[in-house]
Amino acid sequence: MSHELVWKKLSSHYIHKGPWATLRSDRCEMPDGRIVEDYYVLEYPNWVNAVALTDEGKILMVQQYRHAAGIVSTELPGGVIEAGESAENGLRRELLEETGYLFDDFELLCVTYANPSTANNYTSCYLARGGKKVQDQDLDEHEELIVNTYTIDEVKQLLAENKIAQALHCTGLFYALMKLEEEKKAKG
Repeated sequence: MSHELVWKKLSSHYIHKGPWATLRSDRCEMPDGRIVEDYYVLEYPNWVNAVALTDEGKILMVQQYRHAAGIVSTELPGGVIEAGESAENGLRRELLEETGYLFDDFELLCVTYANPSTANNYTSCYLARGGKKVQDQDLDEHEELIVNTYTIDEVKQLLAENKIAQALHCTGLFYALMKLEEEKKAKG
């Protein structure tokens, strides 16, 4: 990190604290001494998602309504990492709850930030392999998800047609598809 770019936080106070988002205002000093009086930061829990390959080689995707955008979104399964939970354990739990599939083979692909200028959280994106259907969905009170399976080529087509709107999920798919293509080439 270039230390000459780092701001010093002089003070901070909370404007709103909620279960899914918290808003705080920081007073900061820039490296050249200028003061930023009110820099607003959204605090969210960290998230996790996966390009989840079943033991048949299909990719699990979920569809759900996203109220803020007013869309039904095709997404990777995943969600919030609970307090005290590792990203991998959170992912294992989320996959089981959302899809009913159990996974034990996880590979971290990337850690990415949705908007580091205003939000403090990150998303850990994984490639999960060998999923087996072991139960029905076990959804949260306000979750309604439809689980679909796709071939790799079908997912590429969804991306090409701009039918996956969630940017963090497109990022995870990018890394996973690159990884899978490299593995395919290595096998010859």
